[in-house]
Amino acid sequence: MKNIKYIYIALTAIILTSCVNDLDVSPIDPDSNNASTVFSTEEGTKGALAKIYSSFAYNGQGDGAEEIQGLREDFGNFLRQYFLLQECTTEEAIVAWDDQTIKNFHYHTWQPNDVFNDAVYSRLFFSVALANEFLRNVGNAAVSDEDKVLFAAEARFLRAFAYSIGVDFYGNIPIIDENSSLSDLPVQSTRAEVFSYVETELTEIESLLAAPQTNEYGRVDRTAAWMLLGKLYLNAEVFIGEDRYSDALTYTNQVIGSGYALDPVYENVFKADNNNSPEIIFPLVFNGVHSQSHGTTFIVQSSSGGGLDVANVRGVGGSGWGGFRAVKELPEKFGLTEGDFSLANPLANIADSRALFYFNSNDAWEWSVENVGTFTEGVGVYKYSNLNSDGSQAEYYNPDFVSIDFPVFRLADAYLMYAEIFLRGGGGDANTARGYINDLRQRAYGDASGNITNADLTLDFILEERGREFYWEAQRRTDLIRFGKYSSGSYVWEWKGNSQTGTGFDDYRALFPIPAAQITANPNLLQNDGYTN
Repeated sequence: MKNIKYIYIALTAIILTSCVNDLDVSPIDPDSNNASTVFSTEEGTKGALAKIYSSFAYNGQGDGAEEIQGLREDFGNFLRQYFLLQECTTEEAIVAWDDQTIKNFHYHTWQPNDVFNDAVYSRLFFSVALANEFLRNVGNAAVSDEDKVLFAAEARFLRAFAYSIGVDFYGNIPIIDENSSLSDLPVQSTRAEVFSYVETELTEIESLLAAPQTNEYGRVDRTAAWMLLGKLYLNAEVFIGEDRYSDALTYTNQVIGSGYALDPVYENVFKADNNNSPEIIFPLVFNGVHSQSHGTTFIVQSSSGGGLDVANVRGVGGSGWGGFRAVKELPEKFGLTEGDFSLANPLANIADSRALFYFNSNDAWEWSVENVGTFTEGVGVYKYSNLNSDGSQAEYYNPDFVSIDFPVFRLADAYLMYAEIFLRGGGGDANTARGYINDLRQRAYGDASGNITNADLTLDFILEERGREFYWEAQRRTDLIRFGKYSSGSYVWEWKGNSQTGTGFDDYRALFPIPAAQITANPNLLQNDGYTN
């Protein structure tokens, strides 16, 4: 896999369909795609591995066909729905569209029959099914013994990544691996059991993965496993009610010492050529010409419109889809007000270069969201751009699809994780924590004017700084839950809890429901507390 942007195109080497109800998989063409054929060549084996990676980024085979029955190819993109559930349930995003139940996520009124929630659950177990099928067959693959071990470790990482989202979103879900029966309905595991499974998988494979920064771009190395373990332990108090902060520190330190570096320019982490960024540890890879998908394309196009110069700011064609924007509480984290924007300067221009917002009252924009269905009520976000870091057109330019890779893990996260772990009593020291934060803020400000002191180090500051650093990176819901702010009536934003001024909502919504269709199909599954099928 010289370039995984192209390898994602060669996925027809193994085209699998998932029966989501019983989580079985089978090749769609026994004559040309059975295991003995696919794994009989190195190219086929790599294609099978690439298929697992692509399940988090792509929607199918690019021919419009459903990869999972009932999930339209563009609608069923994992990143598209993951972004919705992680961002639109927080102060970082709100959507104008009336697509089915989409507004319910910002209102916190979703139900077990929600199609968007069902899409995420189905995609996660589709990825698990692909990994399991790969692991059943890689032992007989026509590759070296060394590659068999490496490829299997990567497949197990991707399966663990899917389960780490499952333990966060749903809690009690089935654990299905390559040794599970394909004829029996899966049995539900507890959240603690799923947590332990992810932990065990990652600790077993960390030494089997490629050494830091030695794998091909787009494929994971040991640093990705350390990062996922660090994040798992950081959230352990939420997931299993245990303090694992010292373990989180151990793996966070390993990430920081693994050789990745901060990108000198914050915006470049989100540009079309961000495959050159030294900061990104684990990306979902996209290419507007060779592998078109509604992943980062969805993020860019859905947030464009309202008078924004789409071509010169976002690097795409058309006028935008006019869907997602932020509520005022997000730009206010940067100290921005409506008066900081003007017709002459509709893009935020403050010392903190992370404030990538658009607002222009002359284009009928309103700072406060009175009508959720009006895109120009709220504040535009242009964090992702399909231009290169030097402002030139993307190498693989397509006016309708972008080539921006999505940074699942990046080094800056480890810096803020260290500071949070220190404040939560997991170890470390204040000077190091402050230094890591100031490294991020000096990049943002261009100098030391935004630096903090040890006295500024509080958990409230960390939560706000995570909002400034990682908005629109599908992290906010998890962060708010960990900090006890998600459902709280004392930490509100516009339309939280289906109130224009914001209100608290039921704590049980920290977990999403097991989709009603899954429970109907599998009597072994019980619904999460608070939800009624």
